[in-house]
Amino acid sequence: MTARRQEPAADVTFLGVSTLLFDDGETAVLTDGFFSRPNVLQTLLGHVRPDPGRISAALARAGIDRLAAVIVLHSHYDHALDAATVATTTGADLLGSTSTRNIAIGARFPLDRFSLVVIGRPVRYGRFTFTALRARHSRHDIAPGRIDEPLTTPARMTRFRTGECYSLHVAHDDGAVLVHASANAVPGALTGHRATTVYLGIGTLGKQEDAFRDSYWRETVTAVHARHVVPIHWDDFTRSLDRPLRPLPRPLDDVPAALAWLRRRARAEDVSLTMPVLWEPAPLG
Repeated sequence: MTARRQEPAADVTFLGVSTLLFDDGETAVLTDGFFSRPNVLQTLLGHVRPDPGRISAALARAGIDRLAAVIVLHSHYDHALDAATVATTTGADLLGSTSTRNIAIGARFPLDRFSLVVIGRPVRYGRFTFTALRARHSRHDIAPGRIDEPLTTPARMTRFRTGECYSLHVAHDDGAVLVHASANAVPGALTGHRATTVYLGIGTLGKQEDAFRDSYWRETVTAVHARHVVPIHWDDFTRSLDRPLRPLPRPLDDVPAALAWLRRRARAEDVSLTMPVLWEPAPLG
């Protein structure tokens, strides 16, 4: 009798902010793909643009040479700045909103490889199925609205407007996870979907009141019956990835307060809470 060949196990690798690499040894898909991480002076006082050197270094360190797709969760610069460059470099399709499409046009990305995200419509790459669900950006959005014309770089970071905001359900033979990048939620948007793990955006959650945090947990973690939570979008994205990650500084956020609240809530509901480790793959689901 011939032994049945074992398929490679799918895993997820945290690459800063809400950039996550999904890979099962056959197919690799990336969310956002933000690697340039311009410094604080460039971000607040100057203009931002993709940094090819930082992008190449991050792709090499993560072992990425080919991608099936890059899926942009919303169009702020800390999500969408590098997406077209990463997709061009890796031969990937690019998926996102009309705002992300205008970033792609500005970057001269071939539009025959761009697809508009449709809420609730599954998209399959290899053995992965990705379904975008309605989401809402965290409170006090500093660049709300849509990008209504092609956006070229360098540009002010406030020109990278939110556009549509998505939560991403990822299903595979090896399990299902939810990527929820922004610390806010649309009530009922995740109903009917299940995920063992939620990659939960906590940016600005430390500045919110407990009632808001409780609602956020219910509409994300509880809604999908998750048993494991991994916080994302907590790191200071004005620091390059060749330096150790550190939390977003005050007064932008209070990450220790957010994590303390998450630990209490997770412990009360018997949900495990694990901080992601940069560059280190974790099992899917």
